[in-house]
Amino acid sequence: MLQYKLTSKAFKKMQKLDISVRRRIFKKLDYITSFSDPLEFAEPITDQALGQYRFRIGDYRLTFDVEEDIIKILKVGHRKDIYR
Repeated sequence: MLQYKLTSKAFKKMQKLDISVRRRIFKKLDYITSFSDPLEFAEPITDQALGQYRFRIGDYRLTFDVEEDIIKILKVGHRKDIYR
């Protein structure tokens, strides 16, 4: 089972989001990481500068890399802004 960890940049971005959006994101992350293979829910990203994969949670996207048994969340943002 993989665990997730936010980078400092992702944490700061998450703090700026509305509390209801934050709750939804964390609830979905807990749900995803409860599975034996959470990458089933992920889509690969072609631009490796953003990360290896992304999760879609409503209108928000989380880009991340997988390092050993940790999902390292690199960027959090609205779908219109995340890939800029």
